[in-house]
Amino acid sequence: MPLPRLSVAGPRIVDPQGRPVTLRGVNRSGLEYSCSPIPPEEIDVITRDWRANVLRIPFNQDWALRAGGYLELLDAVIERAAAGGAYTLLDLQWLDAEHPFGPDRQFVPPLPNPDTATMWAVLASRYRDNPAVLFDVLNEPHNRALDDPYRLFRPDGSLYDPDHREVSMTEWGPWAERLVDAIRAEAPESVIFVSGTAWAYDLRGLPLDREGLVYSTHVYPNKGDDWFGAFGFLAPHAPVFAGEFGGQDCDVAWGQRLLDYFDQLGIGWTAWSFTDRPLLVSRDTLRPTAFGELVQQRLLAGVN
Repeated sequence: MPLPRLSVAGPRIVDPQGRPVTLRGVNRSGLEYSCSPIPPEEIDVITRDWRANVLRIPFNQDWALRAGGYLELLDAVIERAAAGGAYTLLDLQWLDAEHPFGPDRQFVPPLPNPDTATMWAVLASRYRDNPAVLFDVLNEPHNRALDDPYRLFRPDGSLYDPDHREVSMTEWGPWAERLVDAIRAEAPESVIFVSGTAWAYDLRGLPLDREGLVYSTHVYPNKGDDWFGAFGFLAPHAPVFAGEFGGQDCDVAWGQRLLDYFDQLGIGWTAWSFTDRPLLVSRDTLRPTAFGELVQQRLLAGVN
């Protein structure tokens, strides 16, 4: 039986009857840096044993546009997750696997590039009739690093000045609206997630001048404790979601406070990550880490 199509009403995600739905689950990284399929048995663990109702899947833009068979890998994840009762949140994590950014040579881009709107139109067309698919337009907008050789693009395809490094809502807001419009042109009923700036932590400057959006924050211990100032302030007015949060074994108490805060404000979440640090499980056995046990317990509690 297909999952019900979700929508946005006021500050909540709702089902077709207008009842609030709190999405809670995990990130399963891998498809941003590999064309290897995600084992279906692992998806079953996430959806049936952990009872996640959403699975966030980071992916690679270049492969989505050009790599033969890559979209079929996404199809397989979506189908298996839906069979276990979970939505799939497609997260644009990497633009490609050839051009790292900044001094630590990581692949998360500060802003999109001219292919991004085209890519989202392709995926929106592919999944417009599938209510199990949700869209996360860009993982973590952030300032360009000092020694990053790749300049920032504007939504019209022009380049910022070579010395331009700031990514505030002035730079990110028009891009986010461009990507939302590209998706909605193909899939007008879609639920779309838009991250904040400062590596997605800061939702100040949102909401956008678009209807039916969810605003995504990424919360880690090094971000500080002003959760209200960064994202909590928005929750009474628009849907807020934590696309990423996570920690080491020593961060369990912090994680408990954060999850309580999410519950207080009706914020859904996908914990990071089933396969990448900070890990929720052992890669070999899928046995939960201490932080993973906390996430698993909250998922099994399943309180909407």
